[in-house]
Amino acid sequence: MSDRLAVLPQYLLPKQALTALAGALARRELGALTTGAIRRFVARYGVNMAEAAEPDIATYSSFNAFFTRPLKPGARPLADARLICPVDGAISQFGAIDGDQVFQAKGHRYSTTALVGGDATLAARFANGHFATLYLSPRDYHRIHMPCDGRLVRMIHVPGALFSVNPTTARGVPGLFARNERVVCLFESEAGPFVLVLVGATIVGSMATVWHGVVNPPRPGRLREWSYSDPNLSLRQGEEMGRFLLGSTVVLLFPAGPLRFNPAWVPGGAIRLGEAMAGLHDQPPHSARGPAG
Repeated sequence: MSDRLAVLPQYLLPKQALTALAGALARRELGALTTGAIRRFVARYGVNMAEAAEPDIATYSSFNAFFTRPLKPGARPLADARLICPVDGAISQFGAIDGDQVFQAKGHRYSTTALVGGDATLAARFANGHFATLYLSPRDYHRIHMPCDGRLVRMIHVPGALFSVNPTTARGVPGLFARNERVVCLFESEAGPFVLVLVGATIVGSMATVWHGVVNPPRPGRLREWSYSDPNLSLRQGEEMGRFLLGSTVVLLFPAGPLRFNPAWVPGGAIRLGEAMAGLHDQPPHSARGPAG
């Protein structure tokens, strides 16, 4: 079966309603029912609870608490690199932005303007730059951390569809990451601006940032934007910046320049928070240092 045929049912499903229902259920505290459901989820997806700060499943009062579980201190040491990987998961795609076009999968590209919610001026800052698309599966750690030091400038909540973001859907739905609901976060760093986009998906009940809290719901069906002028609203490399309730995808945009991605990276390859993501052309990935914050 072709990927386009495989994703056809997703066009027919009531994705918004399913996601709202999943979010409501994930917030419920149902005692033994919740514990049993989490146990089945851990067994089905092979979740490594030994890495969790609290490995005892019975201590999680809701699915949301389980999905957003923190890791043990030191579980993810940070590489000494200009940019570190911000999540656990798998590499969807990465590389150069062709003008304003980001590669999604064979036969599919989308524009940076569409990704950031239609702001062509913002998108132009990343013309011929670099991108990385990173997929978080249901089994992964669901918090997102900073790839480098950064000062928050803007946040944009872009309404959209809620297709799945798994590899099959990425191959079968044109412009997937620029049509799904997403939260666009713009930072300034010593090396220039960068964008970190949290992409929603079916059953992803909400997305949250450490400075705002839960961004969605609500879902008013219109673009919402926040600007930040506080120079102290900065996060250090490795600090948590946000989280998903269940899995999804992160897309990063960087401006044009001599960026070199980790030579060990390949599409489909597994990645871990804190490993070297990229450096300058004359800076190979380095050894680990402290843990993620």
